[in-house]
Amino acid sequence: MHPGNVWGGSLDAVDSDRIAAEEEERLRKTTEWDRGAIHSQRSELDETQQGWLLAPQDSWRKKKKKYVNLGCVSVSQTACMWTIGTIAVLFLVVALPIIIVKSLPRHKSTPPPPDNYTLALHKALQFFDAQKSGKLPKKNKVSWRGDSGLGDGKPDVVGGLVGGYYDGGSNIKFHFPMAFSMTMLSWSLIEYSHKYKAIDEYDHMRDVLKWGTDYLLLTFNNSATRLDHIYTQVGGGLRDSESPDDIYCWQKPEDMSYDRPVLSATSAADLGAEVAAALSAASIVFTDKPDYAKKLKKGAETLYPFFRSKSRRKRYSDGQPTAQAFYNSTSMFDEFMWAGAWLYYATGNKTYIQYATTPSVPQTAKAFANRPDLMVPSWNNKLPGAMLLMTRYRLFLNPGFPYENMLNRYHNATGVTMCAYLKQYNVFNRTSGGLMQLNMGKPRPLEYVAHASFLASLFADYLNSTGVPGWYCGPTFVENHVLKDFAQSQIDYILGDNPLKMSYVVGFGKKYPRRVHHRGATIPNDKKRRSCREGLKYRDTKNPNPNNITGAMVGGPNRFDEFHDLRNNYNASEPTLSGNAGLVAALISLTSSGRQLIDKNTMFNSVPPLYPPTPPPPKAWKP
Repeated sequence: MHPGNVWGGSLDAVDSDRIAAEEEERLRKTTEWDRGAIHSQRSELDETQQGWLLAPQDSWRKKKKKYVNLGCVSVSQTACMWTIGTIAVLFLVVALPIIIVKSLPRHKSTPPPPDNYTLALHKALQFFDAQKSGKLPKKNKVSWRGDSGLGDGKPDVVGGLVGGYYDGGSNIKFHFPMAFSMTMLSWSLIEYSHKYKAIDEYDHMRDVLKWGTDYLLLTFNNSATRLDHIYTQVGGGLRDSESPDDIYCWQKPEDMSYDRPVLSATSAADLGAEVAAALSAASIVFTDKPDYAKKLKKGAETLYPFFRSKSRRKRYSDGQPTAQAFYNSTSMFDEFMWAGAWLYYATGNKTYIQYATTPSVPQTAKAFANRPDLMVPSWNNKLPGAMLLMTRYRLFLNPGFPYENMLNRYHNATGVTMCAYLKQYNVFNRTSGGLMQLNMGKPRPLEYVAHASFLASLFADYLNSTGVPGWYCGPTFVENHVLKDFAQSQIDYILGDNPLKMSYVVGFGKKYPRRVHHRGATIPNDKKRRSCREGLKYRDTKNPNPNNITGAMVGGPNRFDEFHDLRNNYNASEPTLSGNAGLVAALISLTSSGRQLIDKNTMFNSVPPLYPPTPPPPKAWKP
């Protein structure tokens, strides 16, 4: 018995009763707390329910959308408003500025004005239209010219020799300088066709060229397999002649009534080669006319054995006084190099490039003699042009063996020629006004200067097109722009940047020759026919010519920069076909119109691949 248990009995029983009483008391208190909570929750629920009961019947439901009826479709009011708003914003942001811009006055952007070279070129090409012989096309723009020379070559020559170009102030057709002129025009067309197109003269140039090559095809039997002669000129005369001919008479070509002899030669290697070069070069120009190009190539290849024959190695002017007096040829091997290169580019036949690079040919032509007179390009000297033409082959295609040795020598000789043109090397004299005296102070300096300017400008373009910045003159490196500067200085002199401030191209600038030595330009275009000697009064008058022969480049000033505008001074005041061909080529190379680089590929369209094609892969191996 424990002392704390005063009532007696078991201690465990007392504890059980006490625990039960405490548990009952806890449950009672918990029940009272839960009832309060439940009562509070019920009061809140009752208020919410009352809110539901008092609210409008549809307020607890989803709000119904409003729609707009557009006739064929119905859209929600919200979507309609968004669409209208978007359209309004787009109108303000996009359409309204366009409308405003469209309503403003239009100012078309104009291209920059053409430079002087382009303006002069437009005129220089008109000279060829004024020199045409034969039945003129309706679109010929020279109003004072008409049909002429319709009986040339008849009846002795099968098909006649109607057409072609008169050379200068007389009515003679010299085939040697005519062929050279066509070659130079073709060369400029091949290299700078993009420029001719840019100034809208491409078709005109092709017409000028085709007029010449159509005629050259008549100068030999182009349907034959072998030739025994070639026609060298139509018309003629001597300075002291006293019988009616092209020198004694002063008549418009439309009024010619005297006999016009046709000269031919059975040995004329130089002329045969030059005509072959002209036809070959033109065939590259006319690749878009396959039949005509084929005809030109065939004619050129027919001439090859003719001028290569050792039994015919004579100059065309030998024994012909009327040719020697005006265009006396002094060599033929320069024409062999010239023709060989053009024939190769036109046909791709390696026979021709092999001949042009045969060491004996340039050696006989004295191509590497470094003589100043052989560095002057002209109708009589093709060496500078021929070596530049084959330098092109080395620069762009680099054919290697077996041509590399000779092509390298041509390249070096071309570089030496270009150095000779530069003032600092004192190879050629210059006038005080800056005109280079390539003809050693003799008359007609401008023709030689024009051709040299073209070659210099073209060589610079070759180097620029291959990424070569210049070349060496001895130990001195010279940049390409120096050659361009040289060419520009000489052509600028011709166009009026000279002590007299006179343009030597008729119709260009404000001051130019007015008394050009030219029969057609001298006699009035009044439909009256003048006899052989009646025209002399127009030759001897001091009045300006009644007809401007626009674009004609005259012979030019003397070595003192002096020029006397007199018809009788034919060395100064007479234009020539080859002179204008050089001028046209130089002008197109210098104009800023069109791309400034050359057409590298057209020249080589017919040249075969230098290396054999890659063989096909072998068949799949099978075990």
